[in-house]
Amino acid sequence: MKIIQKKIVGLSALAFLSFAAFAQDDMLSLLDSKDGKKTHEKTIATFKDPKIINAQTTETVKKGTMNFSITHRFGNIGVKSNGGVHSLYGLDNTADIRLGFDFGITDKLTLGFGRSKQNELVDGSVKYRILSQSIDNHVPFSLALFGEMGYNPQLPLQFYSGMAENPDFKQKPEQRLSYTAQMILARKFGWRFSMELLPSYVHRNFVIANVNPNNGAKEMNDFYGIGAGARFKIVQRVAIIVDYFYILSDYRMNNTSKAFFSPLGLGIELDTGGHIFHLTFTNSAGIVENNFLPNTTDDWLKGGFKFGFNISRVFNLGHKNVVKS
Repeated sequence: MKIIQKKIVGLSALAFLSFAAFAQDDMLSLLDSKDGKKTHEKTIATFKDPKIINAQTTETVKKGTMNFSITHRFGNIGVKSNGGVHSLYGLDNTADIRLGFDFGITDKLTLGFGRSKQNELVDGSVKYRILSQSIDNHVPFSLALFGEMGYNPQLPLQFYSGMAENPDFKQKPEQRLSYTAQMILARKFGWRFSMELLPSYVHRNFVIANVNPNNGAKEMNDFYGIGAGARFKIVQRVAIIVDYFYILSDYRMNNTSKAFFSPLGLGIELDTGGHIFHLTFTNSAGIVENNFLPNTTDDWLKGGFKFGFNISRVFNLGHKNVVKS
């Protein structure tokens, strides 16, 4: 299992770097120069939003601005996954809703927080862009680090799944914390296509040590994953978006007592000039990494995918310049 996981991670990284090499001539054709000298000008709009569908991007919020986002996931569409006509193909149900606020501290540093319906999760995040791709390939890719902390304030009966009734069990506030850390490596291959890879790590302070009866593996506090995302522009303001995460967890591998699946999202991105609007389909019920990475339990092949949307709007928090007479 571990050998297969290493091969998957290695092949994903190799494919990405190979694609970057073949696309070098395409990026050089976009080069702006001054007096025949390379300017190392930064590539813009590798992605149009801080998130694709489930995956974070290397995009950060500009200094002095706030990005407000509303993300909504309806219920499953397919009949085999409790969807169908009687739930209006999931539109009668709500899997998750999140309100998010991201603030640009600098052009490279973004701080955010939000609240989700699923698990009542309250989250805080930080994203820092270390590298920005240049159109002359002086810097061949963009690189950002993302970290998130979540707090689950559910009632003890819900959070501890009945364990709180045990008089010998001690409840502690820190048990409700969970964390996600990601490295985001992205490249823009010409004006139409962008791609990224996201090595990911998740830690939860409290888990119930259930066992996978198929292989005897226990649920663990920590696990890893590798994500990938892409954006393909059809016309100037319309693009196809997709992202996927492969979860590296023996407990989740062919678990016969509780099935887990890799989060997969497909969607359309609309740029209206003032808003970025995403229409999406994904088998992930959760919106935040701390929810969807460990807990995606719906199968695309059984109609376990949900329609959703995300709309974001940027607000300028800076002061207008005052011209004195």
